[in-house]
Amino acid sequence: MQSDDPWARTAAQPGPPGWNPVTGMSGWDPRVGPPGWAPQGSYAPPQIPPHQLTRGLSPWGMPARHSWEIPLLVVVVIATVLAYAFGIGLLLMGYFDQYVILLITAPLLLWFGRGVNYSTQRVNGVRMSPTQFPEGYRMVVEAAGRFGMATVPDAYVVTGNGQINAFASGHGFRRYVVIYSDLFEIGGAARDPDALAFIIGHEVGHIAAGHVSYWRQLGMFLVPFLPVLGDALIRAQEYTADNHGFCNRPVGASGAMRTLAAGKYLNSLVGFDEMADRAARERGFFVWVINAISSHPVLTWRMWALRDRSRHGRLFLRPNPPAPQQYPGYPPPGQYGEIPGLPPNPPQ
Repeated sequence: MQSDDPWARTAAQPGPPGWNPVTGMSGWDPRVGPPGWAPQGSYAPPQIPPHQLTRGLSPWGMPARHSWEIPLLVVVVIATVLAYAFGIGLLLMGYFDQYVILLITAPLLLWFGRGVNYSTQRVNGVRMSPTQFPEGYRMVVEAAGRFGMATVPDAYVVTGNGQINAFASGHGFRRYVVIYSDLFEIGGAARDPDALAFIIGHEVGHIAAGHVSYWRQLGMFLVPFLPVLGDALIRAQEYTADNHGFCNRPVGASGAMRTLAAGKYLNSLVGFDEMADRAARERGFFVWVINAISSHPVLTWRMWALRDRSRHGRLFLRPNPPAPQQYPGYPPPGQYGEIPGLPPNPPQ
């Protein structure tokens, strides 16, 4: 009698080695996982490492808030409050406009949008637990404990469709993080669990730093209409979240940045230091513009900040170039044309 198991039938039907009749591919069995994946072990509560209460950029204290975050937040909140007052004044004078209506209804729109977003994850996402994505759930618990949070945020896995992304948000008294499934292909028990722990620490850090608070986001409602200034505040928050990710799992910073740079398959081919060094060398007006209008620090500057933990990441001006490095076997900088064994460059 013929078996109903397609893998059993494959043994009786000649075909390429490792042929999968379901996926039409060879090389891996979906009952085991994609290449590089290893079965995740059972959940075990993490041991939160002891840490100092002082705040800093090192992994031994509590993570520091970026030095520009609070000053920029104060300026943006004042601008937003003035805009609310201006909108109310126009409304009282009988002037109706789409922007006035948008400002007046901002509290309701924000509350509704946060509720829809949270419910979307609740009904479509895979909620991390000790039995579902246990290693990722353990990382969430570890990060929350590392940052002294009283409540562990909910965590969901949603299909990434090839995108590398994650975010944190909240609704009411609930806080949650969402991890795109593609990140588990470079994290978990697959390839680079430290990179995944850094990313989870980054997202939990947004919650620990208060970035997802309803009242904070209401006070920042004008950010999309404040070019340069609003983006600078968001970049400062991202640097703060990076500080949390670094303090949670410092060895995962380079792997996370390499994945953002080249994706989940080519991440191992990226030289972290080589790319970070370019932050001081890539210059020009349009380089400044691209950073100024970006919601996240440009990747080379972000890598530089994660490598240089003596100061906060740059918001507006590129990092200072380091002293020229000399490598054994290479001529000094500026004399690369005079390679030993070859005649010097002829005069121009």
